[in-house]
Amino acid sequence: MGKNVVVLDYGSGNLRSAQRAVERTGANVTVTSDYRAAMDADGLLVPGVGAFEACMRGLKGVRGDWIIDRRLSGGRPVLGICVGMQILFEKGVEHGVETPGCDEWPGTVEPLDAPVVPHMGWNTVDAPEGSRMFAGLDADTRFYFVHSYGVRQWDMEVHSARIDPPLVTWATHGQPFVAAVENGPLWATQFHPEKSGDAGAALLTNWVNTL
Repeated sequence: MGKNVVVLDYGSGNLRSAQRAVERTGANVTVTSDYRAAMDADGLLVPGVGAFEACMRGLKGVRGDWIIDRRLSGGRPVLGICVGMQILFEKGVEHGVETPGCDEWPGTVEPLDAPVVPHMGWNTVDAPEGSRMFAGLDADTRFYFVHSYGVRQWDMEVHSARIDPPLVTWATHGQPFVAAVENGPLWATQFHPEKSGDAGAALLTNWVNTL
């Protein structure tokens, strides 16, 4: 029996492409905004495209922020993609407007500092040693990005020997930005694994294998 994954429908994201990509891993995938289904699934995928503020408004409209927090409190896996990763941070700043995020990680989503924006196309990433997300993938593997905003500084510090620090993956467009994070049951990518061909399929398989 395949694992059960819910793609959270809160009015933002490439829902069907995410669904198809995860289905290729052998998982059973449902696209829904139902909070009970989202809570009970083996894995929850939170997509997202567009503006940070609009995504947060939509997320709160289906109690998505509460669902994410409750799942993580119970150690239940969540994967955020693109703006679905960005809303996991403390806040986002777009066009001078500051919007609170889910605050699972400290940090600010802000405009990329690059000569060409948006950052659109294929790029390599610098994954840390021991990454389960990028297991089996070569260092020169490329993933597909489409974004104008990102987290340019990682602010979280872990001072307890009993807690493993998050594994942070970086990419560079103009300057370094956070491309992915692995933090216990919470994984997230700035790039789109569902648009990243075989590399994205391998990453999604790695995630589903942890459920």
